[in-house]
Amino acid sequence: MTTTETVPTGAGEARITWYEAGDRAARLVLALGHGAGGGIEARDLRALAASLPPAGVTVALVEQPWRVAGKKLAPAPKRLDEGWRDLWPALRAPGLPVVAGGRSAGARVACRTARELGAPAVLALSFPLHPPGKPESSRADELLGAGVPTLVVQGGNDPFGRPEEFPAGEHELVEVPFGDHGFAVPKRAPVTQEDALVTITDGVGAWLDALR
Repeated sequence: MTTTETVPTGAGEARITWYEAGDRAARLVLALGHGAGGGIEARDLRALAASLPPAGVTVALVEQPWRVAGKKLAPAPKRLDEGWRDLWPALRAPGLPVVAGGRSAGARVACRTARELGAPAVLALSFPLHPPGKPESSRADELLGAGVPTLVVQGGNDPFGRPEEFPAGEHELVEVPFGDHGFAVPKRAPVTQEDALVTITDGVGAWLDALR
């Protein structure tokens, strides 16, 4: 079952699209924010929303206020964090543990706020470790500072940080071979786009099961 909820925040109205767990009772909520260049239609977010509810995980795809308002540019990180904090009570309303997550900029928000919000874990999809071509401008401190169990899912050819560029730390990492920042794989690659999505959904599903 899918429902949509509008949530007021200090930055404007946010929107949560709930993908409820199926016949099995939900054991947790996975909240996923989008990136700065797109919304909840991203292939990885949609794949997780389709695959996890039958396993007892309710998925909440979160649209930040700037996106709901139709703006093309994301605000500063501080404003993104404020919107996420303000909608957190709505994510906790089902009374279940809420794993914080997101892709790209949404992953950064989840990492920066996880500890203060009481999230038991963080899922970081396509974490932007650095701007393309600028490895010296590292954002590793955000990832390493999450303070809770963290899973990074990263494309093998992500220009924002390839898997081998990530520093050692408490986080786990799943590589999506040949994937770019949006987990797209080239047609000439020896794996298909469907293979890439299965790597994501299987990896995330196994990690969530291990959190029990």
